[in-house]
Amino acid sequence: MNSPIKISPSILSADFSKLGEEIVALEKAGADYIHIDVMDGHFVPNITIGPEVIKRLRPVTKLPFDVHLMISPVNNFIKDFADAGADIITFHPEATENISETINLIKKLKKKVGISLKPKSQINLIKDCLSQIDLILIMSVEPGFGGQKFMPEVLDKMKKLRNLVDEKKLNVDIEIDGGINFNNSKKAKDYGANILVSGSTVFKEHNGNLKKNIQLLRSN
Repeated sequence: MNSPIKISPSILSADFSKLGEEIVALEKAGADYIHIDVMDGHFVPNITIGPEVIKRLRPVTKLPFDVHLMISPVNNFIKDFADAGADIITFHPEATENISETINLIKKLKKKVGISLKPKSQINLIKDCLSQIDLILIMSVEPGFGGQKFMPEVLDKMKKLRNLVDEKKLNVDIEIDGGINFNNSKKAKDYGANILVSGSTVFKEHNGNLKKNIQLLRSN
C-alpha cells in the first residue's frame, strides 16, 4: 500500500459558532477532506448536525465532505445528505437491513460509498461487498463523542482489511477515526490506514496551529 496519507479533520472538535470560518482555515492549512460526524441520538448516544447545516457549509470550501452517518435507519436520510453536498457517504452495516441496497442507493446518487466498523464489529459484516465500496472507516473508539482514547485493539482488524484489499487489488481507502494523535498516527499508518481522521489533535495541539498539526499527522 503506497497511497499518500490524507488527513480528514473532524469538525466535531471545531468551534460550532463559526463552523464556516473553521472549514476555510482547514482548507488553507492543507486538509484533504472535511470529516462530518452525523449522529441521531438513537444509533449512538449523541446528537450533532443534519443536512441543513451541511448545505449551508458546502459553498465555503471545495474540499470533499467526508460524511459519517451514525444514524438508523440510514436509508431514510441518504438522499438528504447527498443533496446537501456530501461527497463520501459512510454508513454502519448495523444501521441498514440490506447492505447492498444501501450501497446501491448511495451509488445512484453518484456519491462515494464508505462502510464503517465499530471496535467490536467484525470484518465478516463487509467482506463480501469490498469490491462495491470506496472506503472503509475503522472506528478506534466507540462512536458517539469526540475526545476519547484510542483503542489499539482495532489495529489487527485494520491490518487484515488492508491485506484483503491489497490481495484483491481493490481501490479502497482505509480510514481510521478515534483518538488519533501524534503518538499513534504512525502505528495507524503502519497497520494500513491511508486516511487519518483527527479532531482534538488538529484543533487543540500547538495552540490550535492547524497547518502544523496536519503536517505532523501526515508525516509522523
